[in-house]
Amino acid sequence: MSFEDRPESAGGDGAAESGERDERVLNSVGCLLAVAGVLIAAAYAMPRAEYSYDGGFEDQDTDWSTVLVELPLILLAGFAVPPLTWAAATRRLRPWAAALVCLAVVALGLWGLDAVWHPKQGPDPGYGPGI
Repeated sequence: MSFEDRPESAGGDGAAESGERDERVLNSVGCLLAVAGVLIAAAYAMPRAEYSYDGGFEDQDTDWSTVLVELPLILLAGFAVPPLTWAAATRRLRPWAAALVCLAVVALGLWGLDAVWHPKQGPDPGYGPGI
């Protein structure tokens, strides 16, 4: 039952105000999910790509495709996927079930990213920074 299909109460605008408040809360959750998604994506991807933008010894291994293409796309996906999943899930499910769906989609996305994305890493950990 959508917001427009709900019957109005005999008391006046109380039900309409409550419905508007519920819509604002649901929209706020979507915005919070966008921020949380980009923070989770950054916390996951930035340490893995550190060698790509640090470049190692004298910046000889700086990987600009990782820095300029892959990381921004990962952050964009982290920003867009959770609120879009939330918006799609809240149309059919209760908010708590939609939150579980969002959590599952983020977990599957991180798992898929881990399975596919392998940025350049430093040499063998036995090599130290030198003298």
